[in-house]
Amino acid sequence: MTSTFIQHELKAFWRSKNTGKSIAVRVVMGILILYLLLNVLFLGFFLDKILGKVFPKEDIVVSFCGIVLIYYLADLLMRLQLQDLPTLRVQPYLQLPVKRNSIVGYLAFTALLSVFNLWPFILFVPFILKTVAANYGAITALAFIVSIAGLTTFNNYLALYIKRKSNLNGWIFLIVTFVIIVIGLSDFYWHLISLRKISYLFFGHLINHPVLALLPVLLGVLMYYLNFLYLKQNLYLEELGSRKSSSYKSSTEYPLLNRFGSVGDLTGNEIKLVLRNKRSRSALIMGLFFMLYGLIFYPNHIYGESWKVFVGMFMTGIFIINYGQFMFSWQASHFDGLLVSKIKFSDFLKAKYLLFTLVSTGFFLLTTPYVYFGWRTLMIHFVMYLWNIGVNTTIVLFFANRNYKRIDLSRGAAFNWEGVGGNQWILSLPLILTPFVIYGPFAFFGHPDIGFALLAITGLTFIFTRSFWIKKLEADFYTKRYKIAEGFRNK
Repeated sequence: MTSTFIQHELKAFWRSKNTGKSIAVRVVMGILILYLLLNVLFLGFFLDKILGKVFPKEDIVVSFCGIVLIYYLADLLMRLQLQDLPTLRVQPYLQLPVKRNSIVGYLAFTALLSVFNLWPFILFVPFILKTVAANYGAITALAFIVSIAGLTTFNNYLALYIKRKSNLNGWIFLIVTFVIIVIGLSDFYWHLISLRKISYLFFGHLINHPVLALLPVLLGVLMYYLNFLYLKQNLYLEELGSRKSSSYKSSTEYPLLNRFGSVGDLTGNEIKLVLRNKRSRSALIMGLFFMLYGLIFYPNHIYGESWKVFVGMFMTGIFIINYGQFMFSWQASHFDGLLVSKIKFSDFLKAKYLLFTLVSTGFFLLTTPYVYFGWRTLMIHFVMYLWNIGVNTTIVLFFANRNYKRIDLSRGAAFNWEGVGGNQWILSLPLILTPFVIYGPFAFFGHPDIGFALLAITGLTFIFTRSFWIKKLEADFYTKRYKIAEGFRNK
């Protein structure tokens, strides 16, 4: 049955009207992946020398045992961001006499066909054969390879399980990512734990007790079985139908938005869109990573206040920039429905403003610990926060009326350039340069406080006149709506 599924997938690929474009993309991606694998292979062959320089006072095998767990923790984080879920058009098969175990087994099998599953073997096996086998024998080397295979399988199916759960509840993805980051910070920044010691606790004992290699294998098998059960339990037409009908819930599940009426309902739907789709969710995740941006510049005194303006704008407005540059493209698949619906476009715009305000407020609150570098730093962040929710949101929505490229939300975020065009590059210029046009001259002549005051006043002015800008944007949209819709129909 697996061969039949593969034949159907190949026929669907070759019969698609985008086959030529898909082949070109796959060739480019294949070359890029091959280049990355060759680099990983190079690291694998010289891993013993690299470990000798990084940990000169330790035995090479001991230092290797200490980094394996760290690698798999980073690997899990990368998989959550970049690894795609294996797909198959399931519904047609559910109406045919095809065993569900066959369908689930095919999905589980294709999950192993990921480049992430090659990396640990290409990186670690050369070292194991060169060093571990030479010092401790073939049995120990085989035990290490089996352990690597078990941990890779475990990570593969754990990442897929988390991502499938996250499709139903986006908070799961955010919580898991947060936990991984906290674990990393607990070792490398706060020094509360030692991941190297925990890693050596297992792999160090593996040297003398090769039978321990069965533990990672059992973990991998258990994770595979958990995925298999989850897919099988959710592989019924009734389940699929009920999922579709329940996906359009009222935004009353966000009590904060109730008071905004239909605008709150639209904002709630947009929040669900952000959390449930990989590419839009990556814009939010990247924003969380940017909260650490200040640690690069603020401890170093060679960077002046102009850099604080730049960093403050990015940290409090990164979501506006990353998510807003593709505004309206996120709704490309149902944009025609929006045009003929009873939704007022003014409410649609107000929902965008509300979304940007809520997320930027959250990001500003996350930057408050930077008060450690002085209250003036926090003041600059607040000024740029006002600028972002006032001016930059309006600039983003102005350019949204000139964005005609669609985005397919079903596709992953990794190496996905869909929706990117000249409009995004042009948009970056006013977003980045405009605050410096106001602040720069005053800072140059020794009056930066006047520059900050004007930035804050400009931001507040745009906030208080938001209804005026919404009317202007609405009128501008009505002159371009059919051109936008036509662009979104081109797949």
